[in-house]
Amino acid sequence: MDYYPEHWDRSMWEQDAKLMRETGVSLIRVAEFAWSRLEPKEGHYDFGWLDDAIGTFHRHGIQVVIGTPTCTPPNWLVKKCPDVLPRDAQLHPHYPGIRGHRCYNSPSMRHYSARIVEKLALHYKDHPAVIGWQIDNEFSLHECNCDQCNEKFRSWLKARYSSVEAVNAAWGTVVWSGEYSDWSEITTPLGGTRWKNPSFLLDYKRFETDSVVEFQQMQVDILKKHCPHHFVTHNIWSYPMSLDYYKLCKNLDFVSLDYYPSTSPEKDVTSGYSGALTLDLSRGIKRRNFWIMETLSGSPGCWMPVWRAPYPGFIRAVSWQSIARGADTIVHFRWRSAPSGAEQFWHGILDHSNVPGRRFEEYRGLCAEVRRLAPHLEGTQVKGEAVILHSHEQYNAFQAQYQSDGFNYFDNIKAVHRAFTKLGIMTDVLNEHEDLSGYKLIVVPSLFLLDPELAGKLEGYVRNGATLVILPRTGVKTRTNLCWIRPLPGPLAETAGVMVAEYDPIGKETNSIRWNGKTYSCNQWCDILTPQGAEPAAWYEKEFYAGQAAATVHALGSGKVWYIGTFPEEQFYLDFFKQAADELGLFYFPDLPEGVQISIRSKGGKRYLFILNFSRRQQTVRIGQSYRSLLRDGPVAPELDMNPYDVEILELSR
Repeated sequence: MDYYPEHWDRSMWEQDAKLMRETGVSLIRVAEFAWSRLEPKEGHYDFGWLDDAIGTFHRHGIQVVIGTPTCTPPNWLVKKCPDVLPRDAQLHPHYPGIRGHRCYNSPSMRHYSARIVEKLALHYKDHPAVIGWQIDNEFSLHECNCDQCNEKFRSWLKARYSSVEAVNAAWGTVVWSGEYSDWSEITTPLGGTRWKNPSFLLDYKRFETDSVVEFQQMQVDILKKHCPHHFVTHNIWSYPMSLDYYKLCKNLDFVSLDYYPSTSPEKDVTSGYSGALTLDLSRGIKRRNFWIMETLSGSPGCWMPVWRAPYPGFIRAVSWQSIARGADTIVHFRWRSAPSGAEQFWHGILDHSNVPGRRFEEYRGLCAEVRRLAPHLEGTQVKGEAVILHSHEQYNAFQAQYQSDGFNYFDNIKAVHRAFTKLGIMTDVLNEHEDLSGYKLIVVPSLFLLDPELAGKLEGYVRNGATLVILPRTGVKTRTNLCWIRPLPGPLAETAGVMVAEYDPIGKETNSIRWNGKTYSCNQWCDILTPQGAEPAAWYEKEFYAGQAAATVHALGSGKVWYIGTFPEEQFYLDFFKQAADELGLFYFPDLPEGVQISIRSKGGKRYLFILNFSRRQQTVRIGQSYRSLLRDGPVAPELDMNPYDVEILELSR
């Protein structure tokens, strides 16, 4: 449970700790925004109040994760050292009043951050209640343009390219007379216009990620030095995100995610599918289980109008969905709604009334279920048979240059993942540089930036028996964001056995394709394909290219490569992946009702099937035979009737 003792009168701590323990809470996170209370004046530290709060919860058997407070530099620090504030593209500083007002490269920010983190580490390194640390809070790219960031950006470029001439070549600065003759001419993207050299913009995003990673690593090193037996994590925000989470989380013990699926009735089904992707992405960052460091306890409201109240069962379903897809710990935000500040209406398990209500009772029941089932699920993992490749770099490259009206890199990943989820195909979502050996089905949605090395690896997986599915806008550019001077899909053209003869960026208009005797609509993009070893498999039905290939399949080694030259409607993906699952022998559920999701956690010979009705409608799920239910501690029928936001967990036979 996320808890802020500094927000409450001391007299409330004891009753909160007692009620939490009775409810089933075993862990709290504290202090991630408390710098002004921990160091009220420069060099004057007051940890006594936090000692007392932690001691209170420790007496009730509740463990503690401490957040380093570097997301919220106190006012005395901002006044003394204005360089801690990030500056926008017009060089205006981001003043306090909201959290996150800090430049990751500011010497003052780094100095004072290191000092408070070290003081905390030394003070709590041996406290029996403290088990780990969360660094900062929800890192993102501020894209700061201060003098220090300009100097560091130039240093970053020098280390990467060695000479100004090499920068000019890598970025293609000859266009629009943008060539540099001296390092001092290179700045961060000042001015605010987005119509800048795309290679320059991509490298700036890379530099910004490295700045965040460096700022975090400074804290990791301090904590690991003084607290070697504690874990260190960070609570990432949701997707899509310009900050490269793969780099950010590389040196952390595990990933933590802040997960807030929409409570809107209009999004009751789509929110569940989007959430499934977010959870699979989080598991894929380190290819292991993760934590939920924040999830909703009531209606969120701060940065937007207050959301609808969580429907009965929603809080429970979100928690079990997270566990089903690899979360080992669930921490809810927050215990009680805040009486003051910007997040007053980001509701907690307890409302401002401080009277336990419907949501509290649902949470209490969830805690009891999790405690009872923990011995079964401990040590289990989630493993997909299919994999989708994902990349922050691809996302950033597309953000710098729009493709067609309606084209969206992340939404296209959603469409593929949603089809897999609707079919119950266990899917991993991994960084494009991961080893994909052992996966039977590999989907690459728009590898815009592609080098021969990655193309060679993908070809190797195919030759060893994998089915590779390539979507449009693949192989367009080099890693420095320059266009390949060769036919698309660039370095994958020979592997796919096809050439893109021409393309039509149709945007939000529609075309249609014919595949396996059925017609499907498509939009965003149409690659007009010329097979060069591959076999035509689908054909366009409209426009000047009607009758020409829209998709091809190429047998290669023991596997095959599909090139799908457009973005088809969902039904195509459902039919296509169902056929692929049959051919490859993948486990799937062919008749899951809309909104119903499944996932499997396993360890050794033990396998547990999670079934979640992520909708406001009663659904019937056909599971084929009777299984033992862990929640009901007894058998369930082959046809399972599920209420809105209902959950079932079945023990599969070995």
